[in-house]
Amino acid sequence: MKDTFYKYIQNLQDSITSKLEEIDGKAKFQEDIWKRPEGGGGRTRVIEDGAVFEKGGVNISAVHGPLPKAMQSYFNVGDVDFFACGLSLVLHPINPMVPTVHANWRYFEMYDKSGEIVDSWFGGGQDLTPYYLFEEDAKHFHSVCKNACDRHHPDFYKTYKKKCDEYFYNAHREEARGIGGLFFDYCKKKDDMTMQDWYDFVTDVGDSFLEAYVPIVERRKDLLFDENHRNWQEIRRGRYVEFNLVHDKGTLFGLRTNGRIESILMSLPPRVQWRYDHHPKTGTEEEKLVEVLKKPVEWQ
Repeated sequence: MKDTFYKYIQNLQDSITSKLEEIDGKAKFQEDIWKRPEGGGGRTRVIEDGAVFEKGGVNISAVHGPLPKAMQSYFNVGDVDFFACGLSLVLHPINPMVPTVHANWRYFEMYDKSGEIVDSWFGGGQDLTPYYLFEEDAKHFHSVCKNACDRHHPDFYKTYKKKCDEYFYNAHREEARGIGGLFFDYCKKKDDMTMQDWYDFVTDVGDSFLEAYVPIVERRKDLLFDENHRNWQEIRRGRYVEFNLVHDKGTLFGLRTNGRIESILMSLPPRVQWRYDHHPKTGTEEEKLVEVLKKPVEWQ
């Protein structure tokens, strides 16, 4: 399974970066091949200072070796080896009317010292973080997510949409990071789902990413904006940074397994603001967004 999934994310990285370069029309992804001393490595692709994307990355990695002690405690296991591979992407557009997007699809195995697999699972998802709320965009993104889920199980969208709302939440701010999408983890073999079934589901979600995001970018990338819009975007980006550094499990896993720092922190936007006790004015589009972030919305 691990070889099959790694081949899949290699191809998915190619298709996503090609399409994003086409949309941007100016910048190209710069590729960086790296190796992890303990085993494995990855292929980082970053785009910067484009016509549409201010910064973004579409990264794949496949790492393996002894599971660090810090992660043994996290997974409540003993001295085991592991293999993990996945694709992770974050895109920060220039235009504040275009939302930031994040997605990740991954596969994990753990082995005993004889090399036997003792556990394996899939995880991932995709979620949208707008700075200005266009309900049409939110409904479109969630519609694509729901369609991908419905092809595999009638309860998947409801379940994984709820998990996304719960996970991408800045508890210290009492607000969501964005308007959600899907989040699933520890997808293991069980009575009604084989590992092949999970593979089919996760790859279907991965294949749906461009359909979910590209039409939104194309609708919003040429809308007019001013300095006030950019200031608001950068303030909200600050909340994005807070989540990634305080709460995100993927960031934590990368840091604790001696992952490549540049690739792990690629998700951080280039320009951010933190203003003391800042609140949007009553009746504005900025306030409209914040109100939605206080309580999850059923977009489907």
